Amino acid sequence: MKKQLTRLVAVTSLSILAWSCNQSDPAPKGDYIQGVFVINEGNFSQNNGAISFFVREQTVSEADIFSKVNGTALKGGVQGYAAVGEKGLILVDNSAAGLDKVEIINSNTFKSEATIGAPDIENPREVVIGSNNTAYVSCWGTNASYTFKTGYIAVIDLNTNKVTRKIDIAAGPENMVFNAGKLFVGTTSFGTDKNLYVINTGTNIIEKSVPLDIAPNPIGIDANGKLWVNTGIKALKLNADTYVTEATLTIGTNATKIASNFAFSSDRKTVFFVLSYFDANYLSHGETYKFGVNDAQINVTTPFIKRNFTGLTVDPSQGLIYAGVTPSFAQAGYAVRYRADGSLVDSVKVGVAPTGFFFK
Repeated sequence: MKKQLTRLVAVTSLSILAWSCNQSDPAPKGDYIQGVFVINEGNFSQNNGAISFFVREQTVSEADIFSKVNGTALKGGVQGYAAVGEKGLILVDNSAAGLDKVEIINSNTFKSEATIGAPDIENPREVVIGSNNTAYVSCWGTNASYTFKTGYIAVIDLNTNKVTRKIDIAAGPENMVFNAGKLFVGTTSFGTDKNLYVINTGTNIIEKSVPLDIAPNPIGIDANGKLWVNTGIKALKLNADTYVTEATLTIGTNATKIASNFAFSSDRKTVFFVLSYFDANYLSHGETYKFGVNDAQINVTTPFIKRNFTGLTVDPSQGLIYAGVTPSFAQAGYAVRYRADGSLVDSVKVGVAPTGFFFK
């Protein structure tokens, strides 16, 4: 009898515990819980940037989900998107001064929750999520007459949806990489600053500036914990703790070409990138290449994919390569999917000028 009573109490307790867990942790609700978000920069003069969405198994996208949900367009070019939990941040760069903003949304429903505008956000470039429910947005600042002598990192508290600090980097801060309590910040190639900045995200203070020969573009942290940085037509491997350059890989010898859109494979052992150039009519041409993080040199004689892209990312859950194709800035673009061996899977029609992807 005692054993039966013990079993009954145990089963009852487990049932109550399971019921309690189900009650306290409901499944998230919304139409955008899992899938692919495409960052469509749009035509700058028309302020028609948008976020497209499709689930991985589909080949048809929703062209502008923010407008669909909120009944109004974003009203600017979309520079970036990132999300953590139920918070999403869309960077909007309007062609008119003073109208730039960060639109904060529910990442599952895409319903607007808050807007942060000027003077806290001016010319936003990239957003990354740090720790302690904090987001970092690189901003060029007012950038009067395009001199690239202003700029800062806006620190956003996602609990209050407000900018709590501006970290001054007066040289057009651009791409960022967050790793182990450090934010690595690069600067635009249009300016004159050639330093890689290291911000301690515990104090939000610049703890180190690492001088390089060309304006740096942080790529990310590889499988060995090394930081990769692009400078011109070079890829540098840095020790993420000491900032010492451990390897320099040359990306060809033609300095008129532009290396861009660097992306790690899902195992972070391979780096993909686009090498492009502009012709006399300012049309971009190029091809896509790759190299291993332990390689001694980069092969730019044999393209990985014989095509130029405006965006390049790897889906960490499936390992597929997602590439943005922009036929022109007056028509819809495409998200093209490739396998890890470079073979084509399919393409999905999206918005104008797809330049990036975010995966959930």
